[in-house]
Amino acid sequence: MIKKVLLTPIQKFIKIESFSGILLLTATLTALLWANSSAGDLYQNILQYKVGFSIHNFELYKPLILWINDGLMAVFFFLIGLEIKREFLIGELNSAKKIAFPLLGAIGGMAFPVLFFTVLNQNPETQSGWGIPMATDIAFSLAVLKILGDRIPLSLKVFLTAFAIVDDLGAVLVIALFYSANINIMLLVAALGLLAVLYIVSFKGYYSKVVMILFGIVIWFLFLKSGIHPTLAGILLAFSVPIRQKIDTPEFLDNLTAITDKIKDAVVLKKPILSKEQLHQVGNLGEWTGKYQSPLQNLEHSLHGWVAYFIIPVFALANAGVLISSEIDLDTDLMRNIIISLVLGNSIGITSLVLIAKKAKLIEVPKDISNRQIVGVSFLAGIGFTMAIFIASLALESSPLFLDSAKIGVLIGSLISAIIGLAILYSKKTKTT
Repeated sequence: MIKKVLLTPIQKFIKIESFSGILLLTATLTALLWANSSAGDLYQNILQYKVGFSIHNFELYKPLILWINDGLMAVFFFLIGLEIKREFLIGELNSAKKIAFPLLGAIGGMAFPVLFFTVLNQNPETQSGWGIPMATDIAFSLAVLKILGDRIPLSLKVFLTAFAIVDDLGAVLVIALFYSANINIMLLVAALGLLAVLYIVSFKGYYSKVVMILFGIVIWFLFLKSGIHPTLAGILLAFSVPIRQKIDTPEFLDNLTAITDKIKDAVVLKKPILSKEQLHQVGNLGEWTGKYQSPLQNLEHSLHGWVAYFIIPVFALANAGVLISSEIDLDTDLMRNIIISLVLGNSIGITSLVLIAKKAKLIEVPKDISNRQIVGVSFLAGIGFTMAIFIASLALESSPLFLDSAKIGVLIGSLISAIIGLAILYSKKTKTT
């Protein structure tokens, strides 16, 4: 029973991410077809259409593509921040023993692709793209695992999820350190000061969703104007959300019983509305329910569907529309380097580090995960779609030619990684070692 209770949230998470991967694929194909159709100009015009507002002497107008990449993706990173905090406090990353397996995998999956790209890439103009192949797309990779059904143990899916979360954290740090513009220290200090206020009041046990949203908007804007990519604000803001409940289960159940008794004893009106006493008790129920829920868990649950089913597909629709034509010059060397780095960098990096550490007994791999499955998942880690394209848009934004070449490289490399990983995992099971 306990095991079932613990696994259910993970299984729900995997189910959401798997379907998100299907939506992501649909949005990607739609973008490619639209951009290369007779309505391709409309596609580009919509993305470049400026949207914003002005108040007195202040105005903020940005192309729609930047509102998606800087605004909606900040919400995506906010959710990642919630997941990272939860996993480190109470999840699959809350102890050295638990984190060792996915941590080594993530290190291999970040370091080796960067090494491959740096060695292969000889063009100084595209050297800034070294971070592109280091990120794994959790939605796509879990969607591929979903195809295999019961052939894949849940522990392997948990490993891939934990690995991807650590990998995302590494990608966020790379974005913050290497893909931010000239920094305005004063604005950055102001943003960090507001974050410090949120952290302090959270530590003192006070939490208000309204206050967090208002602070979050201001902090996001300060990061935007300071030169630090505003998606980092989403991560840092998430860390201010408390995970602990204000009341425990026994206290909630006692109050729930008391409220239920009072509702039973209250006057029942003949009209289809509540009496004053019923209305008062329903208000009490809402208040106690709010105290009983974990703020972090509640926010994560509320946002997961929006991110998986709306934000990520919209991001794909806006960023995957690469014009593919024989009349357009593309940097084939850059494409090749990204493809090799995604496919071989991830597979070799993850497999070698994990299997060496396993042989040396530095980590403990679940008994139902075989070496073959570790190799298969290491190829799936080469599916870098969302984060890889996002980093490409930061690293190569000044050159449409390089950016389009990088996007095509990401798409091809991700497809090859998915096919190889699927083939390895689908093949006849070997005895777990």
